[in-house]
Amino acid sequence: MEKILLTFVFCLAAFSSACEPPAGLAENVSVEAGQGEQKFRVETFVSGLEVPWGFAWLPNGDLLVTERPGRVRLVEKGVLRAEPVFVVPDVEPSSESGLMDISAHPNFASNNFIYLAYAYNKDGKRDKVVRYKYVGGKLTEPKTIIEDMPSAPNHAGMRARFGPDGKLYITVGDATDWEDAQDNMSLAGKTLRLNEDGTVPQDNPFVGKQGYRPEIFSTGHRNAQGLAWQSGSGLMFQTEHGPSGFEGKGGGADEVNIVEPGKNYGWPTIYGTRTKAGLESPLLEYTPACAPASGAFYNGSQLPGFKGNFFLGCLRSKRLVRVILDGRKVVRQEDLLVGTFGRIREVGEGPDGYLYSSTSNRDGRGSPAKEDDRIMRIVPVK
Repeated sequence: MEKILLTFVFCLAAFSSACEPPAGLAENVSVEAGQGEQKFRVETFVSGLEVPWGFAWLPNGDLLVTERPGRVRLVEKGVLRAEPVFVVPDVEPSSESGLMDISAHPNFASNNFIYLAYAYNKDGKRDKVVRYKYVGGKLTEPKTIIEDMPSAPNHAGMRARFGPDGKLYITVGDATDWEDAQDNMSLAGKTLRLNEDGTVPQDNPFVGKQGYRPEIFSTGHRNAQGLAWQSGSGLMFQTEHGPSGFEGKGGGADEVNIVEPGKNYGWPTIYGTRTKAGLESPLLEYTPACAPASGAFYNGSQLPGFKGNFFLGCLRSKRLVRVILDGRKVVRQEDLLVGTFGRIREVGEGPDGYLYSSTSNRDGRGSPAKEDDRIMRIVPVK
């Protein structure tokens, strides 16, 4: 197919029609960031996927990708293998849930462990995380790390990522039962912290505390789907979807939170700009809704103008948000690729030092182009 190349200067107006070529129009796009720190080009890395949800890079540079219907796909040397390397046998995909996240163990090079987070059916929809061994291009030896977590077709969470302390952190949505986010005997609306084998770390904030599940790290979340740690500070950043009927504005109060042990992030008592003593307010709030489905810090050397920045992929507002930080302080934000590729879900740094993101145009809420869904790669223009 003939490649179409569009070059334009990034616009600060997030919803300006001048900045919104139709989703899928550009196979390669060259964009100049608003403040001029980093010129970059967007390339289609692989295409022909169905709702890619999570990435896991392997030490050899290959990429494992989850597709929400239940398939794990492999990208070898930049080429998508035609057949899945694994199909989750008990996945229950409906609406916003299904096979969601994938993570490689920090010591993958020695133990070959891969973790999958997905919805399944157990007298109704539930969530689980299962560990596998990835050997010879196959996932084998399943071990359930945690199961029977609250789930629903919507607000199912979930990210399952290893933190800098080597512990596994899992975001669990409120499963549409709002009040469960404040019920500390329920795992709904929580961040969990587990050892690699599913046992509970004894330094978790609520271990031994009456009325709390020991797995809980933080409470009062609605539906967090982005999870990343800031280099240097070690602070955990989460992105979270806000209420869809927020104040009659068609959705909003989406959040970026700095999540710390034992703290309560307020849902459903507070959200967005609302405040209450003893409850944590977000670092950033988005109204109208942007629907933040991911979050990642860029720490590579290929895109020096982005170093240390936090990125979130947005579904509803069809953009990639760049957040420039000074520790906990937000210096400013920029909206990138507004409307260019449609709904953006995952974002993350590859081992080659480039920034990668994925579309989610085949999730029933987008307008897919012929090549969708795809994974894009952001590379520098020098």
